This record gives sequence, structure tokens and C-alpha cells, in this order.
Amino acid sequence: ALCSEAAGERLRGTAVSLMYCGVPLGAALAALVGMAGFSSGWKAVFYVGGVAPLLVAPLLALCLPESAAFREQQRAQGTAAARPTLWQGLFRDGAALPTLLLWVAYFFTLLVVYMLINWLPTLLVGQGFSSAQAGQVLFSLQIGGTLGSVALGSLLDRWRPLALIVLTYAGILAALAGLGLSGQFSTMLVAGFVAGFFVVGGQLVLYALAPQFYPTGIRATGVGSAVAVGRLGAMSGPLVAGQMLAMGYGATGVILGAAPGILVAAAAVSFLLVRRRAA
Repeated sequence: ALCSEAAGERLRGTAVSLMYCGVPLGAALAALVGMAGFSSGWKAVFYVGGVAPLLVAPLLALCLPESAAFREQQRAQGTAAARPTLWQGLFRDGAALPTLLLWVAYFFTLLVVYMLINWLPTLLVGQGFSSAQAGQVLFSLQIGGTLGSVALGSLLDRWRPLALIVLTYAGILAALAGLGLSGQFSTMLVAGFVAGFFVVGGQLVLYALAPQFYPTGIRATGVGSAVAVGRLGAMSGPLVAGQMLAMGYGATGVILGAAPGILVAAAAVSFLLVRRRAA
């Protein structure tokens, strides 16, 4: 939300994508450490992941300005103006439907993202690939996620949001089909890249779109609530995948079984965008 407001409307998608692409890029570096087989490499990853944010946080506090929209609102209302409560901001004055639809989209999209990140290597080994090959596919997925975050975020500033949402979720469905049905390693590498491009990149598109449905005073709360619900999906994804494997659905069944959730997420965001355009 802070990045979205600081960048302004013209470059919002690009700015959020450049910020968020660090997530899959860092995951790709972690996958490289695992592929290299360093005995203590995983500890170094946690040290860097813990210390680096602590070093960056003071710089953000000092250098990240309040957005122009927020400063203008403060001047107009005065610093003593009452802020809306959490309930009012999320569910009153026409905000209830956008809030609920964003929650649905975040939940199912992040469910698939984290199901793939956590279970993809195991699922690939179950399909007959070696552990090294599974690690390479996961690395390909994270590289695709890095490039997809930047590319889709940039397109968000140039295309109509609805067209980009249709492209993104169609790409996710195609990637799931590729991962579930591919039998060759080379094809699986491509499917992993496409999955990262659209699944991780699609998550970024949601992060860039969500702030647009809330006024400045409640924007951080609105986006934060959607992310929180998305994290519930992120926790549910690995659990659902594990349960499906235990029930005998197999790797292909688990991957293809994510498709209905993606369709629900796509329908929720598309309806929200169509409704906003018609208003």
C-alpha cells in the first residue's frame, strides 16, 4: 500500500512489481543454495533473511515519504479528524463487496502459490523425476516469478486491468495443466517457468490492484486485510495438497485439483473490475 501510494497512479503497477520481484528472486537464490548442496547453506539463508530486513527498516522509516494523497487528506480534514473504524472502512459505504471479492481472490491465488512452492519438488519426485531435476524446476519457477512480477506489473500500467486479469489466470490454468501432464523434463522446465511467471506474477497483480478499491485513509487496512486472508490460503494450500496425496489422488490430481480455485479467484476479480468500470 505504501509503495502504491508513493508511486502514484501512472507508475503504480511498475513500482509495486519492482518491489515485489525481490520475493521470487530471493527464493530462486535459496533454491540455488539447495541445488549446490552446501551442508550449512540453509543456515546462511536464514541469517541473511533475518539481518537484511533489520538493516533496511531504518532506511525505509527515514526515507519513505507519506504519499501526496495522504498529505492532501490530512490538510483537508485536519489531523484531529476521526478515522473510520476497521469495520466501517472494510464493510460500509459500498466497500463490503470489494472487500469480500478481494478476500476470495487472495485466498485462492495464494493457496495455489504456496501449494506449488511447498509441494512441487515432492510432487515431481512422485512423477518420476529426480530430486536434482525437481530442484531445477523449482528454480525455473522462481525465475519465472521474478520476470513475471516485473512484466505483469509493467503491463498493468499500460493495459486495461480486466484484460490483464484474464491473461494472468488463463496463464495459470495453462501452467497447471503443463505441470500436471508433462512427462518430459524439458517440458516440465518450461511449465515451471510459465507457472512462476503467471502464478507469482498474478499474486503481484492482486497486490497492485487492491489499493485502488479503498480510499487513502483506509487503504493500508484494506490491503492488509486481503493479504491476511491470502495468508490463510497460503497455509491451507500445503495442507490440502498433503491431504489429497494421502487420499491417493497422486501428483497429477493435486496439481490439476487447484484449477477450480483459480477459476473462482479469476471470477471474483473479473466481476469486481467489470462492476467498477460500469459504475
